[in-house]
Amino acid sequence: MERDARRGLRIVIAEDDPLLREGLALLLRAEGLDVVATADTAESVLDAIDAHEPDVAILDVRMPPTHTDEGVRAAVEARRRRPGLAVLVLSAYVEQSFATDLLTGGVGGLGYLLKERVGRVEEFMDALGRVADGGTAIDPEVVAQLFTRTRQDTRLERLSPREREVLGLMAEGLGNSAIAGRLVVTDGAVHKHIRSIFAKLDLSPADQVDRRVAAVLHYLENARAPRR
Repeated sequence: MERDARRGLRIVIAEDDPLLREGLALLLRAEGLDVVATADTAESVLDAIDAHEPDVAILDVRMPPTHTDEGVRAAVEARRRRPGLAVLVLSAYVEQSFATDLLTGGVGGLGYLLKERVGRVEEFMDALGRVADGGTAIDPEVVAQLFTRTRQDTRLERLSPREREVLGLMAEGLGNSAIAGRLVVTDGAVHKHIRSIFAKLDLSPADQVDRRVAAVLHYLENARAPRR
């Protein structure tokens, strides 16, 4: 989503750290976005989402009272209440099970970023724009750690190293041109790799599914299981 298109997006923020919460609100408002509410608990953010009907909800993974997975559970519940709500979850650490819990319900309009990414304003705003536009944004560090934890003896083992790189960038939410730029190859080469990935993961063009989404979900689902 281009900068001008982002202006006016209605956003709710849930973060129990007041400095980060207010700092994030200031950043987004400076970028022309409309922060309609902030919250410090999962319960209060759900109330805010019901009241304000935002375009995007930004939630911390760990919030009161237990500081475990309240933010993820709130994100899932928010999407149940408002199908199509874009959700961007922030975490201080790589917690791969939370990423897959969020994404297995469908990857459209979902993001999972480390909090350190917020300080890289251009990257953060790009990720937010992709999520608001119905895409995905998975932190590169999350993707890297997920890849190191995938099970052996799965269809992912069929992929070449380059195809695994391409699939990892797909999981981050990058389009073909962005992948080509990251890998310094042509768009045609990326397209060829993606076709090969679909074939090796047994994703047929005849299937009534988004094969790109299915490939990412297959990767994430395998990442959540322990290695044998």
